[in-house]
Amino acid sequence: MKNLVVLLLLVAGFSTQAQNKNAKANLEVDGVCMMCKVRIEKAALKTPGVKSAVWNVESHNLSLIYNEKKTDLKKVEASLAAAGHDTQNLKAADEVYNAIDDCCKYRDPEVLKDHGIEVDDDGGN
Repeated sequence: MKNLVVLLLLVAGFSTQAQNKNAKANLEVDGVCMMCKVRIEKAALKTPGVKSAVWNVESHNLSLIYNEKKTDLKKVEASLAAAGHDTQNLKAADEVYNAIDDCCKYRDPEVLKDHGIEVDDDGGN
């Protein structure tokens, strides 16, 4: 009986430390168009361990399925920033952002207006 209790505790300990091979997460990623969608999804999928990445143009929501043994959300966000897109936790470097197509400049109030996105008086959306 004592051996069974020890075995159950060991199994429980290992199962709580196991990482999910199909973890799901959502990230907010800035962008404005279908070109942004392609760039964002491609950058996320280039991150080792990301199995699925679908970005919604209207909501700016990136839905991910990824292997927690191979990556984490910080690495995915770093890949997105390296592609020129801001996330809620990481801003793309200005030189990388400036290199994306002019129609994709989601920080520019005029571009946002061109895409039909309402802009606040302070320039935000």
